[in-house]
Amino acid sequence: MSDTAELLKGAAELFPDEVVTQAHVRHLDLPAGAGRFALITLDNGLDHTKPTTFGPRSLAHLDAAIDQVEREAAEGSIVAAGLTGKPFIFAVGADLKGVELLRTHEQALAIGRSGHEVFKRLSGLAVPTFAYYNGAAMGGGVEVGLHCSYRTVSRAIPAFSLPEVFLGLVPGWGGCALLPNLIGADRAVSVIIESSMSQNRQLKGGQVFDLGIADAIFDGADFLERSLVWTASVLNGDITVERPEIDRGEGWDTAVARGRAFADAKVHGAAPAAYRALDIIAAAKDGDLQAGFDAEDRALADLIMGGELRSGIYAFNLVQKRGKRPAGAPDRNLARPVTKVGVVGAGLMASQLALLFVRRLQVPVVLTDIDQERIDKGVGYVHSEIDKLLGKGRINQDAANRLKGLVTGVLDKAEGFADADFVIEAVFEEMGVKQRVFAEVEAVAPAHAILATNTSSLSVGEMAAQLKHPERVVGFHFFNPVAVLPLLEIVRGERTDDAALATAFAVAKKLKKTAVLVKDAPAFVVNRILTRFMGEIQNVIDEGTPVEVAERAVEPLGLPMSPLVLLELVGPAIGLHVSETLNRSFPDRFTVSANLRGVVEAGKRGFYVHDSGRPELDPEVLALLKQGDTVLTEEQTRARVLDAVAQEIGLMLQEGVVAEAQDIDLCLITGAGWPFHLGGITPYLDREGVSQRVNGAPFLAPGTASVPE
Repeated sequence: MSDTAELLKGAAELFPDEVVTQAHVRHLDLPAGAGRFALITLDNGLDHTKPTTFGPRSLAHLDAAIDQVEREAAEGSIVAAGLTGKPFIFAVGADLKGVELLRTHEQALAIGRSGHEVFKRLSGLAVPTFAYYNGAAMGGGVEVGLHCSYRTVSRAIPAFSLPEVFLGLVPGWGGCALLPNLIGADRAVSVIIESSMSQNRQLKGGQVFDLGIADAIFDGADFLERSLVWTASVLNGDITVERPEIDRGEGWDTAVARGRAFADAKVHGAAPAAYRALDIIAAAKDGDLQAGFDAEDRALADLIMGGELRSGIYAFNLVQKRGKRPAGAPDRNLARPVTKVGVVGAGLMASQLALLFVRRLQVPVVLTDIDQERIDKGVGYVHSEIDKLLGKGRINQDAANRLKGLVTGVLDKAEGFADADFVIEAVFEEMGVKQRVFAEVEAVAPAHAILATNTSSLSVGEMAAQLKHPERVVGFHFFNPVAVLPLLEIVRGERTDDAALATAFAVAKKLKKTAVLVKDAPAFVVNRILTRFMGEIQNVIDEGTPVEVAERAVEPLGLPMSPLVLLELVGPAIGLHVSETLNRSFPDRFTVSANLRGVVEAGKRGFYVHDSGRPELDPEVLALLKQGDTVLTEEQTRARVLDAVAQEIGLMLQEGVVAEAQDIDLCLITGAGWPFHLGGITPYLDREGVSQRVNGAPFLAPGTASVPE
């Protein structure tokens, strides 16, 4: 048995439940008399909803297929070999379920080496090799193609990426070493670092070709046939593939430096994966591929045995699995159909909601407000956003006309909502205003209509208390910007019934949002945690710690933005309002900062000015601050803030605000952009010992977002 076979046999024993990908070899005669060709097709026997992956048994099947092709190439019975996937899927990389099971550095090292040993055999064959990216390709799926001599790509591919850094890994089966040597360091850094760290941004087929990853691009309908014709032309010498010369001088170093700056801006050095990938890219400058593969193996093993990857996989599973099957959601069969939507309000938030509803549900949406001018402005906003989608080619003219025709506005709620099935309010965040709005809507909407509130902090039960039918009121809290942040907190009021809740979840699914069921508790999940987090930062500043020290204190978390920049995005007035709401409910833990109130009263948008193109502390705001004389270090500030967050999460779980700690993390990842490499927040608090120190126990069971014991 070969060393590779031994590695794969050992790995397979660790992962008995692998969904195995077969590697089928078939032969065909190429057009134009180019000769006999061996085509390997990767297929796990399931449809496109179950993408093809590489676990140890799958790699063994590919290894065996290459054995056969290698023999045929050596004896001269084939002129070339190719690799493609099942319909719509090429391959989406390593099977993460198997990675989660690894317990030792040696096991992790074996996974990296076995992938390399199999894939690099493709480049060592005695005949040219071709990869035909016919469908989605990610991670190891991209990398196996990089080991081939030539590549074609389908124009119809919706997703092509090296997402490893996003998860806390490096492209470890050739990506870091091969890609910069194929397309140059600058473009490789864009794919491996920038796209991955930008919420795992995917490339389309055209971009793959434009970057030089693929040598030819063809339409999806006859992609394989045209790829084979192209292959024959290459083999016959009718087509010569020319690739640009790689800049191995200053340009390479500049690209790596740009990648480091980008990683610093994203994670502030708090997550190692991007930096390990950049180290390998930097070292790949001399073209020594084997040294690069060895470095990938070491990095892969180190990261697999580290907390970042386990947290990244945990976060990935939350979004891909738990986010699609919300805990506590009622029977979906109870949901009522929604054929028309009403929106109370026509301001920016309401207009964003109207746009989302009409795009996803494609049903009539009617806005109301207190005067025609506001209504016209709201409808105009939706129409202009639809025109932008048309201008970008996201929709065609017919679709744009149809969508715009579905969005209207009226002053009279009776006229607008008499046949609405779902009415959502997005008016001023004040209980009396919202109660009055719901009373008006209940008087004119059908008896079956769901009444939803986009409140960010107020009690849904109190809002519905004076209605004749409070059972149909549900919290439906979006996050701003609505089109970008996936989270939708669905709030069950004290008297909300299952039909209203089921309809809310059904609508959320059609809106393509990640819905989490939350209890009707003050500020629900995200705003409660962020307000405690921000409030403790504000307390430290008020007591005397310099603003810049307090801001730097939480940089090691690698958050998407600093606390005070986030405050500016949310708006100091809204931040103050939410802190006042929570202070009324929990005065012992949530303070109302006199300094923050002073900033709001002074009409300031935040603590920073941006005159120089980058944020600088506003001297006028600093002059407003009245601080004490207690000065903390960054370490003391960070400990105090994290202790406060851990305490609040512990109390929320005791109160049953959500079903489990996993829902806290899902909310922070999808509603606040909390980093994947943290796994949300609870794995980080567990890893740093904060949960144990504050609550006497970790939030998660060992191995949930950590290396199994």
